[in-house]
Amino acid sequence: MPGGCPRDALNAENDRVYAHRVAPFVFALSVLLAGCSTDPPADPPPPTSAPRPVGMDAARDELAAHAAAAQDRHLVARYTLRVDGEADRLILVTSANDGSWRVDVPGGALGGTADISLAATTDGLFQCALPTPTRPEPASCVRLGERDDTLPRRLDPRVQHPFTDWLDVLTDRRAPLSVSPAMAPAGASGSCYSVETTAASINPPLDVGIYCFDADGTLTAVRAAFGTLTLAATPEPAPASVQLAGPVVEGEPLGMTAPPDAPPTAEGDPTGTGTP
Repeated sequence: MPGGCPRDALNAENDRVYAHRVAPFVFALSVLLAGCSTDPPADPPPPTSAPRPVGMDAARDELAAHAAAAQDRHLVARYTLRVDGEADRLILVTSANDGSWRVDVPGGALGGTADISLAATTDGLFQCALPTPTRPEPASCVRLGERDDTLPRRLDPRVQHPFTDWLDVLTDRRAPLSVSPAMAPAGASGSCYSVETTAASINPPLDVGIYCFDADGTLTAVRAAFGTLTLAATPEPAPASVQLAGPVVEGEPLGMTAPPDAPPTAEGDPTGTGTP
């Protein structure tokens, strides 16, 4: 072709321009088609632990808040203790303003034949033997140890724990507990929670069961291994400090086991006094 570029040269130049303009569109189309692939995406990695139901987390938070309020709740309260096959007993709980506490337990020792009081003050942890018609001696107390010491099982009626150290467990989010909402025991009120332990232990941190609280932190009911406690009357104002039931003496505390010569207690007469 005279006066111009050869045809082969023009064709080569056109090919270069076409490639330059079309290549980006080809690349974009390939990316789009890759996104529309029918192959399913890879499965996500499995979680490291099973997720907890939302309701259980909410119940755990609510129970911890109620138990924290109970730790700050100071009062004098009466509870009915029901145990299968035994007469109902009235438990007196005192949580004083200075942090000391006292729990009076009729039939709390010697196989139900002796009344006792457990108390913790700045001077330590005490068990007091209370007078009854069958044990007319004046009340006296024996020091068991420091106020936060753990009672050995042979001395432990257990009914004091829901008002004392078990509250620490219920407020501890690291404690191995499973919590869910529960129905209130008969005659009880408040918000109730079923509590289970999630770790096997010879000495679990508390008894599994049902725990109920009012909004102000008052413990209204507990159903546990020792029986069922139910609030029996409106709580009264707390004293400044608890008083021991009697003087502190040297001696041995009363155990839970009945002595060999003790007469059996009848239903309706938990302390063997002849009167319910």
